Amino acid sequence: MDTVLFEIVELANGDVALQRADDKGEPLLTIHFSEESNFYLQDAKVEVARAMVQAGLEAASEIAEANRTEEGVDDIDEADQGPIQIH
Repeated sequence: MDTVLFEIVELANGDVALQRADDKGEPLLTIHFSEESNFYLQDAKVEVARAMVQAGLEAASEIAEANRTEEGVDDIDEADQGPIQIH
């Protein structure tokens, strides 16, 4: 079982990105905060982005589980999928 590692980084343009820790290619997700949001968030921008990504992963997991249940696929070996860690 392989562990997939992701990292959340602040890009040079101020956006926050989710990317594979071992791959410096194109980010999987980019979050852009407006100037007004940056004013209110200040140094907490990356932490807010981390919470947004975590909520998105949880929602995607719930949707995938619901789809598997609807399709009658409930014997998927989760060990084959590997855990996801965000740093």
